[in-house]
Amino acid sequence: MSVLTQEGFEELARLGERAVEADTRKAEGAEMFAETSTTAVVVTAVAAFMAGFSGVAVFVRAAFVVEPLAAYGVPRAWWNGLGAAKLAGAVGLLVGFFVPVIGILAALGLILYFAGAVITVLRARAYGHVAFPLVYMAPAAAVLVFA
Repeated sequence: MSVLTQEGFEELARLGERAVEADTRKAEGAEMFAETSTTAVVVTAVAAFMAGFSGVAVFVRAAFVVEPLAAYGVPRAWWNGLGAAKLAGAVGLLVGFFVPVIGILAALGLILYFAGAVITVLRARAYGHVAFPLVYMAPAAAVLVFA
């Protein structure tokens, strides 16, 4: 039968304190990760929804999308490809939940797509419309912040 000495008791107490400190640090880290993770999921979902919505709007020839395209001089032959690019970006963002590199590439692709849209709007001298592609670009850029 062993007897717990004062030194043994103190050592046991120190080990217990270290374990509690480690658990506290782990819990604090998990909280921070959960908050960041939730924010990243929401931002990514918003970016995917916006890009997907815009892509579908091109395919269904929604007036608020195709009338400006025509006014900017974008050839009708390009419209389906542009809609497909937006849909591919939206799907890529969602796939990024499971394969992060795909999500990052999709976000980069959407940023480049909407940068091209800004250039197209500026070349058409429709300066009042520059904000629209920027609004769609912003969530895609935010995805990279959380990547």
